[in-house]
Amino acid sequence: MLPIEPLTKAGLPTPGYETALSQIGRAVFFGIPGMRWFYYLLQTATAAILIIAANTSFADFPRLGSIMARDRFLPRQLYNLGDKLVYSNGIILLALLAALLLVLFKGDTNSLIPLYAVGVFLSFTLSQAGMVRHAARLRQRGWRRSAVISAVGAVTTGVVTAVIASTKFLHGAWIVVLLIPILVYIFSKIHQHYIVLGNQLRLTAEDTFEPVAHTVLVLTPSIHRGVLQALEYAKTLAADVRALHVETDPIDTAIMQERWEQWGGGIPLVILESPYRSLVKPVLEYLEEAKLERKRHMVTVVIPEFVPAKWWHKLLHNQSGLLLKFALLFRHDIVTTNVRYYVGK
Repeated sequence: MLPIEPLTKAGLPTPGYETALSQIGRAVFFGIPGMRWFYYLLQTATAAILIIAANTSFADFPRLGSIMARDRFLPRQLYNLGDKLVYSNGIILLALLAALLLVLFKGDTNSLIPLYAVGVFLSFTLSQAGMVRHAARLRQRGWRRSAVISAVGAVTTGVVTAVIASTKFLHGAWIVVLLIPILVYIFSKIHQHYIVLGNQLRLTAEDTFEPVAHTVLVLTPSIHRGVLQALEYAKTLAADVRALHVETDPIDTAIMQERWEQWGGGIPLVILESPYRSLVKPVLEYLEEAKLERKRHMVTVVIPEFVPAKWWHKLLHNQSGLLLKFALLFRHDIVTTNVRYYVGK
């Protein structure tokens, strides 16, 4: 952990932000003629050592996270290797957590050091206790001596952990003491989720699957090239294809019905009346009717969407398709598909 020390105009740490090592170095080397430069060398070397120490966490936490993710105690994303053959997600997560700690504690080393000390000695205690259990389980040659050495080390570091946690509790150690049971609970819930999900997805000899009947509904606000492309796509999905048009203006609906005979391609057009000019509610009601009529059918809603050449052009058009997608987001019995039509400049 790097000491954050605002500098004065003379290049020295501001009083109240100076570390003990900086105070010792300044007291020793400022009193020796020509050795003031060694003080800055000491500070630079200290920062370099701490950077290397911090790098240990970035090297080992992603690997540990991948092991825990493999055992289903952390999200599966931490198990994936990145393009550079490192666990990129673990590195990013650790960087975000480290930045969050710096913000919460405002970079105050007096608060961060107790947090660091408790974490270090607690990890020593857990690892050595684990070695005791490992030696007792395998019972290889000389396991008793190894178990005793590890047990002594675990007890020693455990006592140090308890002393630091009790004496520095209000100075930053509280976050580790309170966070550990919370993390254990989170790990157990993640593990429980993966176990339950695996049981639900697992195939058994009793599983049978029948052919899927399919009904496709194409939202048709008007007739244009994007809609025609969506209709052609819908024909490839199923034989039962219908176009849905929500009527908000009778004159526009009459014009659309006339054009539909030429451009509809034989697909039936269903007009949904909306006296209150709502676009989402009539579609949701019709979907409920379609599910009742065809109980064994899979229903897919195709939403045509044209994509302008510039991002700000999107702000000039309504977002009715986006509202419907959001309304259908949590429906487990409806499939939503977007068919995009890209327009030029």
